[in-house]
Amino acid sequence: MNDVFSHRPVLLEEALQGLNINADGIYVDGTFGRGGHSGSILARLSDAGRLLALDKDPEAIAEARRRFGDDDRFAIEQCSFARLGQAVEGYGWLGQVDGILLDLGVSSPQLDDAERGFSFQNEGPLDMRMDPGSGESAAQWLATASENDIVRVLKVYGEERFARRIARAILARRSEAPLQTTTELAALIAEAVPVREKGKDPATRSFQAIRIHINKELEDLEACLNQSIDVLKPGGRLVVISFHSLEDRRVKRFIREQQKGDDFPPDMPVTQDQLNPRLRSIGKAIRASRDEVDTNPRARSAIMRVAERLTGVAA
Repeated sequence: MNDVFSHRPVLLEEALQGLNINADGIYVDGTFGRGGHSGSILARLSDAGRLLALDKDPEAIAEARRRFGDDDRFAIEQCSFARLGQAVEGYGWLGQVDGILLDLGVSSPQLDDAERGFSFQNEGPLDMRMDPGSGESAAQWLATASENDIVRVLKVYGEERFARRIARAILARRSEAPLQTTTELAALIAEAVPVREKGKDPATRSFQAIRIHINKELEDLEACLNQSIDVLKPGGRLVVISFHSLEDRRVKRFIREQQKGDDFPPDMPVTQDQLNPRLRSIGKAIRASRDEVDTNPRARSAIMRVAERLTGVAA
């Protein structure tokens, strides 16, 4: 890994407080990134504590092994957090985990390295895969996707109101030559979008949407959240840091549904315990302080939610 691509963990102290760390506990960092959160969790664990980290990115895996490979309390697995349950079960920890941390989205090193293809600001191959060895790249998808598929992705994942214009421009361009670089795509989008949002590059929404689609980010998030109940022990904490409304809405809805419990007909008399609530929300949503945003602008859109698994959850 190139050390010039640094990473500053967002909401670090708030996340550690949300996890309510037990020094002898078992924790899962579902998004190792470059280890900012993992390193701080390990610093609070005793010799009996354990931390399992997951990440799709082979560069993140290499960094984890470099930094913590000699620490017996630490383990790393290259996989999506969509496989949370399977990964934890491999260590015999189902139902025993004290805390799960998810720091969603793309990491700073991935954005800063033009060769990864995530950024529209620097020229690089149009890739966008968190695991470059798996699945199709953004360039491959854009070369074959139908107009309607491109429109759907840009609207659903980017909330792009000019999705149809952009999709048609992509199809017209690829009939002449395939899109191969980030700057080619960014320039095409800039030409297709007739109105500029103040302070936002016209390619922002589309690049976000394509990245989310290529990496199945929202599907993976839903899968991970659904497995978290079985992974956590009673009293265990789920801490999720989101960076856009699509993620945060899913996290908020999941916590609300699990706090409500099972669905019963509205006229059926049931007690709160019979509803079988599985989580309780801890505090309000937390955003980065002004000081943190000043020193780390990428924290500007971060929002963190915390929930705790309740005791007596039915199997």
